[in-house]
Parts: sequence; C-alpha cells; structure tokens
Amino acid sequence: MKRGKALALALLLLFALHGALAAEPFPALNEDGFLEEGEFVSEDAEEGIWRYCSDTLWIEIRRVEQKKPARVWYEAEIRCAEAGDHPHVVANDPEKSLKGKREYPYKICRKTRTVLAVTGDFAHNRSGKQRGIVIRDGVVFGKQYPKKNTKGYFPNRDCLAIWPDGDMQVFYSDEKTPDDYLAEGVRDVMCFGPLLIRDGELNEAGIKLFGNSHAQRVAVGMVEKGHYWFMVLEGRLKRSSGDDVGFLGEKLLEKGCVLGFNLDGGVSAGMVFMGHQLNLVKEGKKHLSARASPDILGVGVSELVVNLGDPW
Repeated sequence: MKRGKALALALLLLFALHGALAAEPFPALNEDGFLEEGEFVSEDAEEGIWRYCSDTLWIEIRRVEQKKPARVWYEAEIRCAEAGDHPHVVANDPEKSLKGKREYPYKICRKTRTVLAVTGDFAHNRSGKQRGIVIRDGVVFGKQYPKKNTKGYFPNRDCLAIWPDGDMQVFYSDEKTPDDYLAEGVRDVMCFGPLLIRDGELNEAGIKLFGNSHAQRVAVGMVEKGHYWFMVLEGRLKRSSGDDVGFLGEKLLEKGCVLGFNLDGGVSAGMVFMGHQLNLVKEGKKHLSARASPDILGVGVSELVVNLGDPW
C-alpha cells in the first residue's frame, strides 16, 4: 500500500509538469496484456504519444500529422479486461446533465477521475425528434426519432448502444425503440450519427448523405468486445483542415473495427487524457477547451486524475 501511494505521488508530481515528460515504453505486462498491480502513465506531448496501463486497462494514444492535405488527428487504442471498466457515458451530474447542466470535458474527467474520454452527442441541445433516442444509465431521456436517413436532419440520429459488459452495436435511427434497448439490457444509447461501420462494412450511403463539410470530427469504434478505438480529428486550423465524417470511418476500418460511430464534432470535438485535453480547437486558441457538454464517453477511473496543473 505504501509503495502504491508513493508511486501515485510521484506520478502526480510528474503530471504537474505536463508536456515536459518523455514517453516511456510499457513495463512488463502479464499474459493478458495488463499490469499485475499498480498503474503506469507516460506522456510525450511533443512527440504525440500518451500511454496508460493498470491491471484492467491498457491505452495508447498517438497524434498523427499529415502535410498534404493538412490534417492532425488522435488515435487512442483501448483494451479492457473482462472484469474491468468499459467505455460508458460519464456525467458530472447525471440527473442534471441532460436538463441543461454542462461542464468542460476536462473538468468532467477531473471530477470523475476518468482516464480517457472523447466528447459525446450533445443531446441536451435537441428536443423532440431532434433529440432522438437517448438513454443514460438505463434511463430514457429521449424517445422520439426520425425515419432512417431523413433528409434535412444532421445528425441523422443513428444510435450507438452500449452494454454494461462492454459490448457495442450501432443502429439506424428508427431501427429500435427505447423499450427495445432497455429490454435488451442496454445501459447507454448515444444519438448522433451517421453510423460509420456496421458488420465490418463502411456505411457509404449514410456518409454521402450527412456531414460532408470539412470540420473537426469525433468517432468511436470497436474491434471486438474489450478492444476499442477513440479518434478525434482537428479541423478549421492551419495545421489541420478537418474532413467529412467518412475520414475517421475509414481510419477505424483500417484498424479492424467491425463497428464505427460518428459523434458530435466542430468545437465540441475533444479528447481528454488524465485530465488534459490533447487536441486544439481554434486557431491561436491553444488553451481553449472543447465546448462545455452534458457528458462524455469515457473509460477508466484513476485517482491519478486530479484537478492539478494546466489542463492543456
């Protein structure tokens, strides 16, 4: 116990010097790919490599930079032990979040000690059919939905269903009712879209219909239960022009994802690791957080995530 506390204190002091650390390789892992005990954190903001590992969670994030056309995006690979903490919707105040209470994503992560998160579906900002089907921790917050791929709707209100055991599936907006999801044991339903990949196939029809402008993008994918990817594409910057919703869908497909889902982009787009936002949002505004949101899609909990130091 004393050794664990000493390690935690040392890591906290290191993170107080955020951005000044060099990425270290993962230490020896067990046959399941995790630590036997304790936690490991490594960061190199200059090189764009961030790593975390515990006895139930493994994360590696890489910043990818492309010159022509100019793009910068972040790829976070996540592996969860069967008995570990799988991706789920995280809110600072679950009862008030979808009634208008918002927080900056990095603040939600710090208050809930969430290791890694991307921003979600901004569902509280929609009403009626505009909201779509929204479920948080088994409670229905939105139940009206448009027909599949209805013109004039962006997002098209497709759904990402998340089970407590880490399973994920994607569905078209009108494919299931809220009661269907609840009967099947779904914990969270995020409503945005379009769905990018289903059964290992790119949703080319949906991608052509929705989200064709070049902008910041957020997407999540699953290779198999317990193995996920979070991705964020910067946009509307000199160093990164952004792209349409299909860009991250193609990247997820390259990683072997059998499903992929588009979440809220634009100035809502954010990836937060250990309480620090990694991506830039606006030109010349390095210290500007992604838009305050009702909740985030997060994974992992660690006491090393504290309200300490510059969040950038």
